[in-house]
Amino acid sequence: MEFKKELKVLLLFIGIFLLFYFLPIENTRLQQSLVEALALTKWYAQEHVLLCLIPAFFIAGAISVFISQNAVMKYLGAKANKILAYSVASVSGSVLAVCSCTVLPLFAGIYKMGAGIGPATTFLYSGPAINVLAIILTANVLGFELGFARAVGAILFSVIIGLLMHLIFAKEEEARNANAPAMMVGADEEGRPLYQNALFMAVMVGILVFANWGSTNEMSGLFYFLYIYKWIITALFSIGLGVILVQWFKIEWWKILVIAVITGGFALLMPTYPIVAFTIGVAGLTIVLNTKEGETHDWLEATWGFAKQILPLLLIGVLIAGLLLGRVGHEGLIPSEWISGLVGGNSLQSNLFASVVGAFMYFATLTEIPIVQGLIDNGMGHGPALALLLAGPALSLPNMLVIRSVMGTRKTFAFVLLVIIMATASGYIYGMIF
Repeated sequence: MEFKKELKVLLLFIGIFLLFYFLPIENTRLQQSLVEALALTKWYAQEHVLLCLIPAFFIAGAISVFISQNAVMKYLGAKANKILAYSVASVSGSVLAVCSCTVLPLFAGIYKMGAGIGPATTFLYSGPAINVLAIILTANVLGFELGFARAVGAILFSVIIGLLMHLIFAKEEEARNANAPAMMVGADEEGRPLYQNALFMAVMVGILVFANWGSTNEMSGLFYFLYIYKWIITALFSIGLGVILVQWFKIEWWKILVIAVITGGFALLMPTYPIVAFTIGVAGLTIVLNTKEGETHDWLEATWGFAKQILPLLLIGVLIAGLLLGRVGHEGLIPSEWISGLVGGNSLQSNLFASVVGAFMYFATLTEIPIVQGLIDNGMGHGPALALLLAGPALSLPNMLVIRSVMGTRKTFAFVLLVIIMATASGYIYGMIF
């Protein structure tokens, strides 16, 4: 056993040595791809870590500490009512409207608390896929038929994939459920009342959603109004969070007031850089939670645990995705004309290729629409376009790395394979109709 272990280490060293020994660093495309990998990772760090992932980590930590395992098992567990479980999972995910990476801490939180593999993966898919704004923009930019097909496909996918995951891993779910603590009747209301935890979570979700509310091409309407006032709405949710922390979590009022004054001051002094005030608010909350013992300190520790598990894998995945596929309008190691040439028409091969590329490529929320528009202009068929829209936003290479760390290689492989197969089939059928 010791010899095999050391042999693996030796082979790893040899592989790394040969990689760098023969690395064609003088190759122009490789140089460009390395730049794209770093550029995509820099963009991801600037646009997604502070506003998306950090709030998501806090929500995931809160789920693991403040939401009782009995409540999760009751609504999302393997023995929960199937209609209720999948309805709650799909609606909860779609309300968030986050990207494939931001949903991961939340998925990890509910899965580790005992959610069944079916409802958990329904939630995992529905979060980034059933994005109301993205579906509306798809209809406006790419046509009503494609937008409608994306909406119907994403909603059905979330439930069907969850049900198939439950059936495939039914025996493992039974064993996992048997090892879980027995659900106690009436235990949901132990400690803090359910309505308080629900409002607490809703306020944090509000901060996550509106801090990341994206712009639209419209100059009027509800979405435009919410975008214009997104930071005011975020501030109101933040004030609500402060009141909850004082009233229900017994954090000293003056600590919250100090954070609010400093954060508000920076927001007024630097109105064009709201991320500065947001970062100061997060830092202040972290300091306060770290200086108070008890459940709030446990919340911070759980948040930090999710960050340590997920963030490194995400950044590594984004780096690799940038190296291979580049950014929007910039190429990586794989030339864009290869992709454009392989997604024309409506063959099974073109739909499968679009699904696979979509599954591994990283799409920030809404960026898939201009990408697909550009591919259609370069000859992409409408069937492969739908396949890309159904597989792309819900999956990515960084996403897969984290999912594997949460539920293992076999379940991750099955989930990814189901998404690719169903996206391929949907694209092919859509392409035959339209």
